[in-house]
Amino acid sequence: MRKFVSIAITTMLVFAVGIANGQGYTFRVLANKGQNKVKKEGATTAVSLKTGATLSDGDELIASQGAYIGLMHKSGKTLEVRTPGTKKVSDLAKMVNTKSASVSSRYATFLANKMNEKEKPNYRARLNATGAVSRALAGDEQIQVLIPSQEAKVLGSKAILNWDTPEGMEENTFVVTVKNIFDEEIMKEEVTGNSIELDFAQEKMKNEEGLYIIKVAAKENMDVTSSDIGIKKLAGAEAAEYQEGLSTLKSEVDEESPLNKVIYASFYEENGLIVDALTAIEEAIQMNPEVEDFKILKKDIIERNGIKIYKEEGEE
Repeated sequence: MRKFVSIAITTMLVFAVGIANGQGYTFRVLANKGQNKVKKEGATTAVSLKTGATLSDGDELIASQGAYIGLMHKSGKTLEVRTPGTKKVSDLAKMVNTKSASVSSRYATFLANKMNEKEKPNYRARLNATGAVSRALAGDEQIQVLIPSQEAKVLGSKAILNWDTPEGMEENTFVVTVKNIFDEEIMKEEVTGNSIELDFAQEKMKNEEGLYIIKVAAKENMDVTSSDIGIKKLAGAEAAEYQEGLSTLKSEVDEESPLNKVIYASFYEENGLIVDALTAIEEAIQMNPEVEDFKILKKDIIERNGIKIYKEEGEE
């Protein structure tokens, strides 16, 4: 049975590589900051570069002063462009080491498919229909922690949790409480802003069950809270189910760059590890806070996975 599973996985990865290599493009633009342009093969003029665009070998990339362009090669490997000037896409492709890229190409394909899906006209309509984006009603003005409503699985040793608050709420200091399944408080921390990093390796956070109940409350009004949020820290056989694939992926894209964090997020999302996916994207944001596209990718994960958030002013 184990041999059969191994053969099936290998076949699936080969199939994924075939899809990635048959896409008809060399790079996809994951992030784009600055007045950057692209001159398509055969064109006489350059046009503005768009996030999500594909680049072929015959194209030319024109990076502006102060640019940041995050490129994902069809193999799944990533490349950052930060220096201004005109660059041939074929030359950029030569800078990418495509050896040992079977797993990374799979998640490059996964991410590309998600970006393609976003371009479809009914993408936003489907999200609204599933209740992914909502505004709290009067009397329901509570804090919403941005993780799945059911018990969330976490593979990594750390998790960055964010939360959303109703429009007009001025509170910026919150109290985060973590309890075990016996309702015993194991951590209580006051934070400024709408996020906290939980370190499960800390002695106070260790528990045999690996189950945590988390609640966020406004410091000045402890009646304004989130619901109880359940997190299960995977260990043993449960963790091993994902660790092998993750280890292989990290061996292929081992550089701790913002773009590779995006590739890791694709792995986590496809495997249903949404907290880990959001943590990886948040780490990319912290590494390059000026790149708005990373924040958009984070919001896409939130919306795709049915996590309720408050609409921003002016959103439909």
